[in-house]
Amino acid sequence: MKRPINAYASQKQDMQNALAVQYLPAVKAMAHRLKERLPASVEATDLISIGAEELIKLARRYDAELNDSFWGYAKKRVHGAMLDFLRSLDTVSRSDRRLIKEVERQIIAYFSEHDEEPTDAQLAETIGEDIVKIQRARNAGEVYTLMSLDDQLQVFGDENTEKRIMHDEVILQVTTALSEMGERDQMIIQLYFYEELNLKEISEILNITESRISQIIKSIARKIRERVA
Repeated sequence: MKRPINAYASQKQDMQNALAVQYLPAVKAMAHRLKERLPASVEATDLISIGAEELIKLARRYDAELNDSFWGYAKKRVHGAMLDFLRSLDTVSRSDRRLIKEVERQIIAYFSEHDEEPTDAQLAETIGEDIVKIQRARNAGEVYTLMSLDDQLQVFGDENTEKRIMHDEVILQVTTALSEMGERDQMIIQLYFYEELNLKEISEILNITESRISQIIKSIARKIRERVA
């Protein structure tokens, strides 16, 4: 009597594995698209691994009678798992946000004068802080500021952000912040966050260096996040 049960369980697991394998390319595409907006310290392979692991778990729980599309059921959850992973990369404690802000302020000031970003060693000397803490603060800040505004709210805020803030109010704050920016900055935000072009594509359109565009995006995203958070 046990053999048919074991055979059925094995067959069911094979079907679940096949379902996960079928949508693995979609997970890889999602990871690489997210990676385009993250610093070099974040590896696409890590995002793919996290996404694939979540995909397998979802395939185990999927019920076709309740959800007619597996990817429709899994897409948001896989994306959420990747965002949770990014949140875990924030090795700087919440109490050290001051250091993150100071690092960002010094980067902007240095870039304005030299048209390039300072090294970690230069930042450590200027701020008077250990270089390891500077590196962690720098990575923690960059993980968020090049992501989409929606992802920033999910990762940078707490898990109850959407419950705490009314959607219409968030939209109003973002719209107000954008209206106060110059025409060039508005264009960059439009191309990057809404048209989803990468830095190289925007650079070719506006004839501005990629590093300069990156700095502008970080500065604008920070201002918007401070208004809505």
